[in-house]
Amino acid sequence: MTKPSLKTTPLHDVHVEHGASFTDFAGWSMPVRYSGDLAEHRAVREAAGQFDLSHMGEIEVTGAEAAQALDYALVGNLSALKVGRARYTLLCAADGGVLDDLVVYRLSERRYLVVANAGNTAVVVEALRERAATFDAEVTDVSPQTALIAVQGPASAAIVEQVTGAELDSLRYFASMPATVDGAEILLARTGYTGEDGFELFLDADSAVSVWRRITEAGASHGLLPAGLACRDTLRLEAGMPLYGNELSSELTPFHAGLGRTVKFDKPGDFVGRSALEDKREPEKVLVGLRGEGRRAPRHSYRVLDGDRVVGEITSGVLSPTLGYPIAMAYVTPEVAEPGTALLVDIRGRSTPVEVVSLPFYHRPSTSKG
Repeated sequence: MTKPSLKTTPLHDVHVEHGASFTDFAGWSMPVRYSGDLAEHRAVREAAGQFDLSHMGEIEVTGAEAAQALDYALVGNLSALKVGRARYTLLCAADGGVLDDLVVYRLSERRYLVVANAGNTAVVVEALRERAATFDAEVTDVSPQTALIAVQGPASAAIVEQVTGAELDSLRYFASMPATVDGAEILLARTGYTGEDGFELFLDADSAVSVWRRITEAGASHGLLPAGLACRDTLRLEAGMPLYGNELSSELTPFHAGLGRTVKFDKPGDFVGRSALEDKREPEKVLVGLRGEGRRAPRHSYRVLDGDRVVGEITSGVLSPTLGYPIAMAYVTPEVAEPGTALLVDIRGRSTPVEVVSLPFYHRPSTSKG
């Protein structure tokens, strides 16, 4: 059987020029690294990194009842979201399982942009269309014509200001504004998935190459590096951010993942999954952070032990480039979830000590943009 060809982003040829190594990610040929995982990770923590996120899904929800449709479709209160702001939320099934985690931007009173994970875009589009069917709202998948570039790190604001000419001091975290880069219109958002200050630029796919090159040019004096999926994963793990397929799945509810705050039972009207979620507020396992010793990092699916008793399983783990010790996220039973609890991880047959710690592992210096 012939393996289907991978999809490529509008920036694929640019990544080839940069000498990127590629991987199959959710059916996309994506750059996993360029200069090296550690160099790219450190660039984001100390200067800036530039990411191609054009594989992500972008879905517009428009119409007189767009807000009400999203309130019904998602667990969050999107009708309360102010124009120009964004919110992290979840799409759940009727049984409360998480179908995807999303960021929703309110672009105007009657227009929203929903950003979905690449592997779940089709699921999100189908669910939103089905759930919006009884509302005066239209759901449009604009992913094919949309590119997404992220600039993340302490120098990101200086670089983005240089290429857009925008005044960013007043742009708060999880807010967006229209801007331009050399005449190309973009939606500029102060959002990201690295734990650093940073920006995401949504733009027409035809403008992606020119905008990418402009950012690269402006970032040269700031230490900007192109960054791939490998360092994106270590960055998000240090920041305690969940990854769908690891910390989130249709078998888990928001309460399992410590995301109960996203479920707004007090919003007006019903929403899909509400009844099930009301009965699942005390899950049988919960997500925790684990800090290890030495250099051996727990990995996905490794068992977590309390003595000889299996009490959980690792979802993500890495030797933290920033902190210098092993970190992991795991689902464990509630009685061993308290920070400070000493546990073990079975790392290839050896019981290795770990300690339960609060998430996130890494905190960036505070800013006034929150």
